[in-house]
Amino acid sequence: MRLTSSLLSRALVPFVASVALLTTTAAASSATLESCGSVITAPLAPSVPADDPCPSTDPVVCRIRVLPMDEKVEAQRTRIRYHGLLENMHRTEANMRESGASEEEIARELVDMRNQAKEITRAGMTPEEVRILEERNTAKYGNPLGPTADQLYAKYGSWEKVTDASMRTSYAVDRELSLEYRPCPV
Repeated sequence: MRLTSSLLSRALVPFVASVALLTTTAAASSATLESCGSVITAPLAPSVPADDPCPSTDPVVCRIRVLPMDEKVEAQRTRIRYHGLLENMHRTEANMRESGASEEEIARELVDMRNQAKEITRAGMTPEEVRILEERNTAKYGNPLGPTADQLYAKYGSWEKVTDASMRTSYAVDRELSLEYRPCPV
C-alpha cells in the first residue's frame, strides 16, 4: 500500500502543480487582456547623457530621456494621474451622451476638461518641465495649455473628431515612460 501511495503522490503532485500553473497563467493572461487605464509596459529606460542625440521631434520626449531615474519615476506617476483624468473624460462623455447633449456641447466640455487635466498634472511638475510644455503649446497653438475647441474644430471639421482628439494621449510620451493608455469600458 505504501508503494501505491508513493506512486500516486508522484503522479498527482506534478498533475496538481501543472493545473495550478495553467490556472495562474490563464488568470494572468485574462488580467492582462482586461487591463485598462495606465498600463506599465516595461521597466523605465535608464537615463541617457544630455548630449545624446534625441530620436524624437517631441521636446517632452527628449527631456524625459535625460531625466535622472527618480525624476523619471515621478514623471511616470504624473502621467498615470493624467491618464486617470482621461478616464473621467470618458465617463463624462458617456453621461453627456446619455442625457442628450449635442456633439458640440460634448466636445467643448471635453476640451475644457483636458485643459484642466493639464493644469492639474502640471501642478506636480518642476517649473522647467512646465516651461517646456507651455513653450511647445504656445508655439504650436498660441495657448500654453494647447488647442481650444474652436481650433480643433477648424482643424478636424467635426465636433465628433474634436471629442476624439480631446481624449487622445501622446503615444511617444507614454512609450518613453513605459506606459500604454487603454480606455476603460464605461
